[in-house]
Amino acid sequence: MNQEKQLAYLVVDIGTGNARVATVLTDGKIVALRRENVHYEKDADYPDAISFDPACLWGQIIRMSQQVLQETENLDIIAITATSQREGIVVFGPDESELIGMSNHDNRGREWEDMIKDKSAMYKVVGRYPTALFSALKLVGFRERKVEAGKKITAFTSISDWVNFKFSGILAYEHSQASETLLYDVERGEWEAAYGDLFGISPALLTPLKVAGTVLGPVRSQLALELNINPKARVIVGGSDTQMAIKSVSPNTDDVVIVSGTTTPVVKIVDNYLVDTSERTWTSRHIDDNYFVLEANAGVTGLNYQRLKEIFYPNEDYEVIEEELNKVSQPQCIASLGSLIADEKSPLTKGGFIFNAPVSHQLTRGDFVWAILWDIACSIYENYKTLDQVSGHSKDYVLACGGGVQSKTLRQFLANLFNKKIIIRDTYRQSSIIGAALICTEALQTVSYETHVLDTSVPRERDRYLALYEEWSKVRKTFKQVK
Repeated sequence: MNQEKQLAYLVVDIGTGNARVATVLTDGKIVALRRENVHYEKDADYPDAISFDPACLWGQIIRMSQQVLQETENLDIIAITATSQREGIVVFGPDESELIGMSNHDNRGREWEDMIKDKSAMYKVVGRYPTALFSALKLVGFRERKVEAGKKITAFTSISDWVNFKFSGILAYEHSQASETLLYDVERGEWEAAYGDLFGISPALLTPLKVAGTVLGPVRSQLALELNINPKARVIVGGSDTQMAIKSVSPNTDDVVIVSGTTTPVVKIVDNYLVDTSERTWTSRHIDDNYFVLEANAGVTGLNYQRLKEIFYPNEDYEVIEEELNKVSQPQCIASLGSLIADEKSPLTKGGFIFNAPVSHQLTRGDFVWAILWDIACSIYENYKTLDQVSGHSKDYVLACGGGVQSKTLRQFLANLFNKKIIIRDTYRQSSIIGAALICTEALQTVSYETHVLDTSVPRERDRYLALYEEWSKVRKTFKQVK
């Protein structure tokens, strides 16, 4: 007997470190998921340039799509969408050729930052202090040093919009991703011609803006055949991975959300455009068209934890770490490992652990991991305080998502520092993928599903942890002085 097919979505998620493809049922259940590392290359023509080959990445996406589709029979793929790292772009040449992919940590445009004469005026329009992190300066750097290739540029778009173009043949730029370009007026939700002129980027290169959840069109017939999926499957405009993760926790206006991944954005959902008079925060369009995302970012956090886990716990899973962390009653060391604080113009470039000398027999690997998580928690708290100064937060809870908050210890640290409940939902682990699935559900008006609270951490022993926070602050100042 043939089993009735289940309706499902195909979701592509291109993060900083890896690319993932998943099949997700319309009730939000992830059926199958594959991941592969994104392959980056450095460019010796610049002090700090990181790129990827779009053809190589597309090959990975197709391979992973075939794998997840073959893992489970009786799926009817009715929608396809993509989400991706912010600030990354793909640049097109003639006849839909791809000249280069530039990642979010590509800074090839740093030498040309001085072409922006009034950075404060630009901040008020584009919602972020302009640096080489953002897409316009990546394009400038590419064009100025790769002169012949620069002459061939016909268009560019975000990585998620490029994926959707590959699936649909329709080129667009979603608003949350356009917020990262320095070419977009965040308040008005339109391209800003004056900044295109400033950077020498022709309006002809700016692709049409589309709202997340818009139906681009059907999947290309050749791809439907290659993947053996329904040729009527619709390609849905996605958006940035941070905004998709936010979507997965179903926040209300004025909620604060911690998105704990490779980096940790701390964001507040607001219904009006506002910027920080001290220019410390970012303001972006949300994937829900009527809202904005006010953000302070703790910088590299989860990546530190992941890499140091490989040193201290190379063969153990996270449950073993949590068991050993529970045994740490009096921390033996404090760490500062390169976090970013909104009040500072640049991140720490030196970091490490400080503990009493000579080395105590009580010092364990658990103490080092405790210090890593405490550093992450304190960095997040610092950025939350900045966010609260810009737009006050009076609610007694904070929502959290992303792989970083799988640590119950980290969630408890945050609750103690914030003096607020830290709430995670059942979608927290694969939050950007679930957010993208929710976008498909809304676009096609399939049966909506609800997320549920999985765990709540309640603050305790705050005075003790505030004292430890002061100790962490002193350690961080020590490392700031190291050249």
